[in-house]
Parts: sequence; C-alpha cells; structure tokens
Amino acid sequence: MTTIVRESTPKKVVRPSPAHRAAPPVARRGNGRVWALALLVAAAPAAWFSRTWWMPRWDSPVDHLIFADVSPGELSIVVTERGSLESQHVTKVLCEVDDIPGDSINGTPIVWIVPNGSSVAKGDLLVELDPSSHRERLDLQVLATEKAKSEQIQAEARHQNQITQNETLYAETNLKVELAKLELEMFKDDENGTHQLEVEEIKRSIDDVNNEILAAQANLELKKNDKLGIETLFKLGYSGKNERDRSRLEYLQAESQYAAKMNRLKTQMATLTKKETYERQMQLMQLDGKLRTAERGLAQVQLDNEAKLAQARAAMEAANESLKKEEERLQRYREQVEKCHITAPSEGMVAYVAEDRWSSDEIREGAPVRPRQTILTLPDLRKMQVKTSVHESVLDEIRSGLPARVRVEAFPDRIHRGLVQTVAVLPDQGGWMSSDTKVYQTIVTIEEEVEQIKPGMNAIVEIDVAKVCDVLTVPVQAVMQIDDSTWCYIRSNNGVDKRHVELGRTNDKFVEIRSGLQAGDEVVLNPMAILEGESDSSPDGAGERGAGDAKADKAGGSRSASGSEARRGRESDAAARPPAKG
Repeated sequence: MTTIVRESTPKKVVRPSPAHRAAPPVARRGNGRVWALALLVAAAPAAWFSRTWWMPRWDSPVDHLIFADVSPGELSIVVTERGSLESQHVTKVLCEVDDIPGDSINGTPIVWIVPNGSSVAKGDLLVELDPSSHRERLDLQVLATEKAKSEQIQAEARHQNQITQNETLYAETNLKVELAKLELEMFKDDENGTHQLEVEEIKRSIDDVNNEILAAQANLELKKNDKLGIETLFKLGYSGKNERDRSRLEYLQAESQYAAKMNRLKTQMATLTKKETYERQMQLMQLDGKLRTAERGLAQVQLDNEAKLAQARAAMEAANESLKKEEERLQRYREQVEKCHITAPSEGMVAYVAEDRWSSDEIREGAPVRPRQTILTLPDLRKMQVKTSVHESVLDEIRSGLPARVRVEAFPDRIHRGLVQTVAVLPDQGGWMSSDTKVYQTIVTIEEEVEQIKPGMNAIVEIDVAKVCDVLTVPVQAVMQIDDSTWCYIRSNNGVDKRHVELGRTNDKFVEIRSGLQAGDEVVLNPMAILEGESDSSPDGAGERGAGDAKADKAGGSRSASGSEARRGRESDAAARPPAKG
C-alpha cells in the first residue's frame, strides 16, 4: 500500500549555487594547489551570492509538501467508462395486424392502450386495436372458403368416377384382347382348331359324296340293264312302248344322278383345296390383325385412362390447394382479429417506443400503427446491463469475460458485480457532429438481480483489465510532464530533488515507474507547490526551468501521468503483448 506522509518539522533545502554548478573541472593534477587557491578565492563571492540569492529560496519550510513512499506492490489496471443502463432482456410488443389492401387508413387505429410506465403481469391486456375492417374481411372469407370446399368435394367425386370408368373400360378392352388371342390360338390348333374342324367336315362330305357316287353308279348300271331288257322285250313284242319309254327315263335319271354326284365331288374337292390354302391364310391374317387391333386398343385405352385420370387428379389437387389456401387465409384473418387484442407475453414495465422527434407519429389512443411497428417494450428490470463505449487506445485490453464493477450514479453506495459481455468489432459511426475519436460499444452485464434501477440511468463501469505484481508505483498526481520530459520530486537530504522517470502502465490512481525511482524513495504528491514556489522566488519568474516553462505550468502545460505519457505507457505495453483474442 502507498502511504502518504506529511512532515511535522520544517526542514531547509540546500541547493548548490550557480557558481558551484558552473565551476570548471581541474585541468591538471600537478597544479592542484594553485587551482585550490583559485577556487577558494572564487568561492568567496559565490558564497556571498548564494547567501543573498539562493538561501532564501531553499530556506523555506517543506511542511506544506505531502510525501508518499515508493514501494513495490500490485497495480490493478482498470478501465473506467460511463454508460447508460438498459435491460438485458427486453420483450418487444409489435403490431402483428396487417393493413387491408384498398383501405383508406394506413395502419390499424389504437382503441385503447395501457398507460406508459405501468407494471403488468403476463396475460394482461396491453393494446386493443380496431378490428372492424378485419371482421368484415373475415365474414367474406368464410363464404369464399365454403365455396372452395364445395368445389373440392365435386372434384374428388369426379376423380373417383374417373377411376371407376377407367377400370371398366380397361376390363372391356382387355377382354377383347384375350378373346382375340384365344380365337387365334383356336384357329391354329392342328387337332381341335376351327380350321381343322372345317377341313374334316369337308373331307367327310367328300366321303359321303363318294359313297353316293358308288350308289348312283350301281343304280345307273341297274337302270341300264333294265333299259336293255325292256328294249329287247319290246323288239320281241313282249313289252309295250310305255314300258320302253319308262325304262329309258329311269336310265336317264340314274345317269343324271350319277353326273350330279360326280359334280358334287368335284365341288367338295375344290372347297377342300380352297380351305386348306387360301381361306386358312386369310383367316389367319384376319385373326392376327384382330388381335393386334385389340392390343392397340388396350394401349390406347390405358393412355386415355391415364390422361383422364391425371386431368381429374389435377382438378382435384387444384381444388384441394384452393381450399387449403382459403382455409389458411381464413385462419390468418381470424388470427388478425385475435391479434387486435395484444396481451403481455411476460411481466414487466410498459415503455412506449419513442418515435423520431421529427415524426408526427406517437403512441396514443386513436393513432394508427403500422404492421411490424414496435408499439412498446417490456424490459425485465431485474436483469440489467450497461451500454458504454471504450476508447480505441484501450480496445486491445478489453475482451469478453473480464470482471467489472458497476456503480449507478443514482445509488452511489451500491456496487454491483459485472461482466464484459460483448465488444463491438467496428467503431460507432456517430452523427455528423461526432469527432474523429473512435470508440467501440461495449456491453457489461450485471450478474445479480437488482431493484429500483430503471433503464436510462447513468452508470460508471470499472473493468478490471489486468494486475501487475511486484512493480514500483506512485500516485498519478506525483508525476509531472511537460512535452517529452517526465519527472517526480523526491525527498533528499537537502530538501527535494527533481528525478526524471520512465512510466509504465497506469490506472486512474497509480502509475508504474519503470526507471528513475527505487523502493524507499519519497515522492511529493503536490508538485505544483514546488513549481509555484520556484516561479515566485526566481528573479525572472522562472527559476532554473526558465520563464517559458513556468508560464507553461501556469497555463496547464504540466500534466499528471494519467495524461499522454501514461497513455503512451499503456500503448507500449499493448504493443509488447500479443493482441487480445476477439
């Protein structure tokens, strides 16, 4: 720990005179006595000058100076930023009611809305929108849905009828094909086929004709013998003319019957030849063509059935899809009517969404709200976070997961545990009035649940970046800096001395001393008192630093280590360390 020690007894500070500082070195060792005498003679006026000019300056007491010990210890690197509080979990309440095309009003008017800032529970009514236009549209959609349902039923019936017709027509055509196949096979059968049976029948007729020819031939021989016998008797006078003529007629008749039988035999033989050659080939071609025609008819019926069934199915699917769309539209319109009553999805405090100040729209009763417009929000006031911005010079030290402390300005006695949640990758764009300074939005969440904290309150965030152990530190007010010169005033035997130092890392209270001081030194915590004393006691108002430096101090030219030098110390450490993982 750094301790602050205030001196209780005054001490005089003795500083060498200008004559001492400007004394030339001894040139040769052999003339030591001569030079010693010369120095003694020269020292007399210098001593008098120091007595009259310098001694009043350093004889002043140092009890007005505050000292602190320089000791090794632990340096906590903390980045402190200001920000505003907001809820970690904000539930947005949107207008989910669509505009009706052709309606003269853009948006849906608010009939009633819960007062701003009210505390609501889950399920409480937040906003009621005007549902009159949506109810009228819902009634028309009910009729359209019923009509689509009727068309869908008719389309399904036609589809089923087409399936039955296709099955019947296919069965009939397929039966014709099977019969044609069977008829062709029956014609081609060499034993029991139709052709063979016809041939056998003709052959049996030929056999019958042959038998009849034999009988006719025998009858002809008989009639011939009878005719010859009658004619012989007629010549002998034993038979009359009538008997002769009758025998002749019977003979002619027998001869005619025999000739007829012979002609019939020729006809049957020709018929058999025609049946076995020409008619067989013709019937075979007819039956084969009939089978092929039946098969083509079956294929055509299949194609027609598929086309008609596809057409009926398409009409049915179109009717089903139309009904589905109408039902979806009906359901959406019903939901639109229901969404005119907006209830709280969770408990919280009602916060109207602030519109742009140039806009005439505001959240109030009677005002129309657009689709997807955020009407209000329900922030969870138990879990809060701080939205802040960090400077680009310390961005490499800030990363997600770092611990932090949050202090709300409205409740300065409370300190909340925080955690760095996110760090923006790109800097804030800012407005047209923003400067060139780059800052990155950072979200720090408060780990525990809080009370009485509202969104928008100012908060101070202290992010613990790192801890440097076993380093020399001094308070930042003990370090002075003008341009590139950085120093501290330390206690010495003669009062105080100016000691140039090299700075390292720093926080808001302490800065690391890399060189220039050592453990046990005591630094002055109010160095401006020394600068003002030197300015007042010097003849030209500047002391040993000169008038220009004194004027720079009074004008604010001197700075503590929390200024540019401390910033450079942090940047040099950042350059030496590997970049933080984002």
